Amino acid sequence: MRGGQYQVLLLLKGLRERGHESILLARKKGPLSIAATNAGFTVRTAGPSELWQRSVEADIVHAHDARAHAIAAIASRGRFVVSRRVAFPVGRSLVSTWKYERAARFLAVSNFVAMQLRTVGVSEAKIDVVYDGVEVIEDVAAWNSEHPAVAIASYDPQKGRDLIEEAARLAGLRVVFSDNLSGDLRQASMFIYITRSEGLGSAALIAMNVGVPVIASRIEGLNEVFEDGVSGTFVTNDPHEIAGAMRRVVEQPGLAHKLIVGGRNRVRERFTQDHLVARTLLSYERALAA
Repeated sequence: MRGGQYQVLLLLKGLRERGHESILLARKKGPLSIAATNAGFTVRTAGPSELWQRSVEADIVHAHDARAHAIAAIASRGRFVVSRRVAFPVGRSLVSTWKYERAARFLAVSNFVAMQLRTVGVSEAKIDVVYDGVEVIEDVAAWNSEHPAVAIASYDPQKGRDLIEEAARLAGLRVVFSDNLSGDLRQASMFIYITRSEGLGSAALIAMNVGVPVIASRIEGLNEVFEDGVSGTFVTNDPHEIAGAMRRVVEQPGLAHKLIVGGRNRVRERFTQDHLVARTLLSYERALAA
């Protein structure tokens, strides 16, 4: 489950709690399909024919990635909205222009992503900023400076693993590159989120939620997640600066605890599941009223 898939599942659960019925069209036997089925949701294989059949019965169709957007543009018989999570620019081909014109509304994961939509001609009146959310937890583990730092296990060149490895070497600290953040963050001294491109950064929200100080790249998208020095620490993508921030977290317990408290407060202020669901429902209502 990647960040976007986790957000879909979180949204499905929140909609169900509010009495809304949803059908998920997803890749057969994919992690989202399996997780949604286990959670008791109706799941069907994504494709134009399935959407053509199902969309006529739905109040609204919600496309959550580029492939789903293309399928909805072709096969939806009702109004559809599109979530836009990625930081790279929108395509400008004739096909892309047609696809974007078909959508009733866009749910941008950040103000930065919303700006990118506006630059290709999407009307501001059709864009809603809907931040990612997390299920707020109370049983956070006690912070321990002896625990390793944790980062995302990714070899995507945009994700900055090379910078993290060099920073860890300079700082003399151990980093665990995790593909199980929810588990590994329970025993982490900090979360290192270094990236060259980001729509928002839901992994940072997960770390803040479980009470782990976050060090992250100062780039568009991510800079909307927390306030520097209050609920997290921003750095440039320079290994020496990253290393310095890592050392300060382990050597200054007061700073670490300040970031933990600030991060958890920040999540509660704007990044909860309730915020995600409420803003999504508002976008649905606007799409249906247009």
